[in-house]
Amino acid sequence: MINLDNSFNDVIKMIEIRRNNAIRKVNEELVGLYWDCGKYISLKVKNEKWGSKTIDNLANYIKNKYPNIKGFNRRNIYRMIQFYETYKDNEIVSELGTQISWTNNRIILGMTNSMEEKEFYIDYIL
Repeated sequence: MINLDNSFNDVIKMIEIRRNNAIRKVNEELVGLYWDCGKYISLKVKNEKWGSKTIDNLANYIKNKYPNIKGFNRRNIYRMIQFYETYKDNEIVSELGTQISWTNNRIILGMTNSMEEKEFYIDYIL
């Protein structure tokens, strides 16, 4: 009888590698989206004098008009702005920030004070 375990395990390895690659790419796009939204809104706040009520209105607009779009409540929108504004002037960190999960980005933003600390933890995760 032929033992197919090694061949089957090879298929499992292929599945796991591709699945992990897909998850990384989706995460990169998601974090890139949050960066772009944070940038757009930050510039609107600065240049067109959007206030907190406008951001509340945006969150409510998304919630009411597009109920299938999740993750764009008031709190998360402010996190996107913070993400952009924190790293916008640091090209290296802003690039690395898209390579880690949004959860890890939020933790680093919330628990560190200096840019050096942020860089350390981003490097540590990568």
